[in-house]
Amino acid sequence: MNKKIKLVVSSTGNSLESEVDVRFGRCPYFIFVDLDDKEVKNHEIVENTSARQAGGAGMTAAEFVAKKGVQAVLTGNIGPRAFSIFSQFNIDVYPVTGKVSDAIKAFAEGKLKKVDAPTGPMLHKGIF
Repeated sequence: MNKKIKLVVSSTGNSLESEVDVRFGRCPYFIFVDLDDKEVKNHEIVENTSARQAGGAGMTAAEFVAKKGVQAVLTGNIGPRAFSIFSQFNIDVYPVTGKVSDAIKAFAEGKLKKVDAPTGPMLHKGIF
């Protein structure tokens, strides 16, 4: 069976060989990947402009990622606001570490387990 899926990985750099960033909302880059039958068919590297926000970076980043039509998020940690947005859009979140390319391969091979709750605290630094 041929299965197509679009996913995103939070990344420390602008390459598939970069490390997965443990911070979703404040990662420097998002790497969007189109998988077709477990193979990378296309990828797009986008700077995360939300990372520079004083507060609410996770929520803004999650909205941006959701609008790109992803079905899965691979990241180190996910805070409660971002997780809530992904839940609303039925986007699965998978905790990963290591190289972006290795995380994508593990996902494609079905070796990752999705989370059903936030994995990190809300690190809001703005003023309400």
